[in-house]
Amino acid sequence: MNKMFAKFLKDESGAVTVDWVILTAGIVGLAIAVAVPIGMTTSERGDDIGSYVDNVTIATY
Repeated sequence: MNKMFAKFLKDESGAVTVDWVILTAGIVGLAIAVAVPIGMTTSERGDDIGSYVDNVTIATY
């Protein structure tokens, strides 16, 4: 039993997985932090363009 426990403590095969999970979570968090302000600004600009287009008069001859 002690040999199995000692082997378990020395095994580092899962450590890479933990590193990748933390790295991936950081990248996803950064992407969300960048995408939200861009999405909000784009929505506001789209509303501005829509209002402008609604107010344009088309000349008919």
